[in-house]
Amino acid sequence: MPYKMITHKGAVPIKAWIEGVHFDDNAQQQLINTAKLTIVHKWVAAMPDVHWGLGATVGSVVPTKSAIIPAAVGVDIGCGMCAVKTTLKAEHLPDNLAPIRGAIERAVPHGRTDRGGRNDRGAWSDPPDHALEAFMQLEAGYTKILDKYPKLGRNAHPAAHIGTLGTGNHFIEVCLDESQQVWFMLHSGSRGVGNRIGTHFIELAKRDMRKHAKNLPDENLAYFEEGAEHFDDYVAAVGWAQDYARANRDAMMRAVVAAIWHTGLVPEFTADVMAVNCHHNYVQREEHYGEQVFVTRKGAVSARKGELGIIPGSMGARSYIVRGLGCEESFHSCSHGAGRVMSRNEARKKFTVRDHEAATAGIECRKDKDVLDETPAAYKDIDAVMEAQKDLVEIVHTLKQIVCVKG
Repeated sequence: MPYKMITHKGAVPIKAWIEGVHFDDNAQQQLINTAKLTIVHKWVAAMPDVHWGLGATVGSVVPTKSAIIPAAVGVDIGCGMCAVKTTLKAEHLPDNLAPIRGAIERAVPHGRTDRGGRNDRGAWSDPPDHALEAFMQLEAGYTKILDKYPKLGRNAHPAAHIGTLGTGNHFIEVCLDESQQVWFMLHSGSRGVGNRIGTHFIELAKRDMRKHAKNLPDENLAYFEEGAEHFDDYVAAVGWAQDYARANRDAMMRAVVAAIWHTGLVPEFTADVMAVNCHHNYVQREEHYGEQVFVTRKGAVSARKGELGIIPGSMGARSYIVRGLGCEESFHSCSHGAGRVMSRNEARKKFTVRDHEAATAGIECRKDKDVLDETPAAYKDIDAVMEAQKDLVEIVHTLKQIVCVKG
């Protein structure tokens, strides 16, 4: 059996692809709490990168009948990955990669200093044309959301964040595959506007649950039932935020390609040999076992048969372009990365800058105390994670980063 079956009284089963990888008790209890909800369809699936998360378990796949749990989607709605294969080869790159990293950092705002305020270096003070053009396609949907929920318009306008990276575990990388072909890869989501939408509707769901006296194992698992007051509004808002996240990644990738092109350090190239863009924090309606359900993937990627996805490792490890094998028992899903093995605070306390320098040797990236929470040892072994899900995906390309930009 490729997965471990976890059962608990009063709960549907949990099928966990965790053989050979760390699985902490807090994450298991969080999954059990989710499995106790009467709205869950069949079972809960846990991917090998599973770990405790704020609100709901990261690395979980939760199919629900006529209901959605906003906290299971989370606040980084539509967060995901984008990667493009280029015609460049390793031999075309300069020996010193620092100027490549610098060009990317100048082209894409990253980090955060002022919570979306005027001193926020992670936002556009004056959005460029490519950001404004990307947002124009989304403006009508945003206006509809604000018509009903005007408070969501506070802080930075979404046009100021489209085409920007953010912070935390978001990154932009230059990678080499097994044939020494150059790839550009990035990880980001719906930025400030997705956070506001997620936070607002999570609180509305909690309020509604209190009003209807639902007996929940965890208040964070409050949900909207189809037909309820805020259900349709949430579906529309979360769908819009997912579209925004995808547009954000597309805009960033165009900026990265242009920035590297204009360095003059590489020959002319194209970046359309292969392209993948996938969410890993999202909800959508799907059919499983003959029923229409809402599938929430919190830190998980769709892996239908033949579907391409991206599973990144940490800053010092390999990443993978994968093809789904269509495993129905995982609800056609796979992991979204390596998964944390320790909290950010634990990593900051345990590791030194020297540890981080050793772990990222040969990679052009930040090597300072502010990125210790993202050091490779804070994550599970990506190769063990891939082995645990070999019945969920097959590897198409193996990527090794040589440049990494962090927020």
